[in-house]
Amino acid sequence: MIQIQALLAIYREAGSEDYIGEPISQLEHAQQAALLAQKAGAHPDVVLGAFFHDIGHLCAPLNAAEMDGLGVMNHESIGAEFLRTHGLRGLVPDLVELHVQAKRYLCCRNQTYRSRLSAASRGTLAFQGGAMTEAEAADFESHPLFREILRLRTWDEAAKEPNGEGLALAEVEQLLTQYGA
Repeated sequence: MIQIQALLAIYREAGSEDYIGEPISQLEHAQQAALLAQKAGAHPDVVLGAFFHDIGHLCAPLNAAEMDGLGVMNHESIGAEFLRTHGLRGLVPDLVELHVQAKRYLCCRNQTYRSRLSAASRGTLAFQGGAMTEAEAADFESHPLFREILRLRTWDEAAKEPNGEGLALAEVEQLLTQYGA
């Protein structure tokens, strides 16, 4: 059973924290990414993946390793595990776990993407293993979620607009209720 209120409480309690190095909060970033996914016609599970992709920054233990003030190391794994322990299985935590790998992939394959990363995203890239090697990229291309995770990464990068429109928490709650049904 999905612990919906516990998941949403993270954002109600800590969502106003600065989205590290960006001009918005953690909650605004999550809501903007989710709305971008929804407007693109993504499956509701992918919309939830877009919303929760950075939850690891908010739920990490206080002693978690940091990236020189740019957030929590391995936030993608921490977040995916947190979602799983709170009842989310399948696609949503898998997308959360892969979103950093998508950035590494895109930095290998697309120099334009890499040059457009925000200063904060460029700063975290070194902590996250840098751009993938050609062999890593070729392997990543065979992942069954390859297309979806690249789409999520696009929304992640675009979801940094001050005063940008985002998906309401009530809609996220409704999607979680449907996910668990």
